[in-house]
Amino acid sequence: MDNSEIFSKLATIPPVFVRLDGRAFHGLTRKYGFAKPFDDRFCEAMVGVSVALVAESGLAPIFAYTFSDEISLYFNDLPFSGRVEKIDSVASSYAASALTLALEGNEPLAFDSRIVQTTPESAIVYMTGRQDEAWRNHLNAYCQQALITEGMDGTMAAKQLKGVPAKDLHEMMHVRGVNLAKTPAWQRRGVLVHKKEVQKEGYNPITNKNVTVTRSMIMTDRDLPLFSTPQGQLFLKNLICGL
Repeated sequence: MDNSEIFSKLATIPPVFVRLDGRAFHGLTRKYGFAKPFDDRFCEAMVGVSVALVAESGLAPIFAYTFSDEISLYFNDLPFSGRVEKIDSVASSYAASALTLALEGNEPLAFDSRIVQTTPESAIVYMTGRQDEAWRNHLNAYCQQALITEGMDGTMAAKQLKGVPAKDLHEMMHVRGVNLAKTPAWQRRGVLVHKKEVQKEGYNPITNKNVTVTRSMIMTDRDLPLFSTPQGQLFLKNLICGL
């Protein structure tokens, strides 16, 4: 019956992003009592999932970028010979399991997963776009919560904010005493989990000499540059192209 598995041999080639999105995560706020518009505990759980995906899942992405309920994984080499079904199903199921454990939950969670084919150049564009989306999500979250606090229901608040330019949303919060440019960087720009090779001093007991060894460490960056700036573009080039 193997020949009936119609997409089982569909494969892609690197580099690619695998983007994971939480399914129906709006209910988590109520279930776990998360703060609005952003919750430190949920952020730390998503960062923990990202660390596990990079360091422990066996998928071995180069890095993970997360904001809200989204994680983007970047691959230069692919597991499972690039088989799309395997990559999507393992990445999403691993993330769901890891988040359930991080939240000490007793009900199932789910992520959907998609593969985004890219090149090193378009990967920089992709990451810049995802960070732009993190900023838009940040604006909408604060503004929607402000309207709800003032008595508007969620549906009406979302309708009122739809299509409002970013500068007007920023001003809306400014007159309410909140400078959105001063909120925590992870809320505005997301969090990056990545591998970094570091030099460490060691000792070789056989030769009785000190030696320098290279070790791969997992780094978590909660204070990212703005990717659309020259500094941010250079950061991404170094990250993606290994410059």
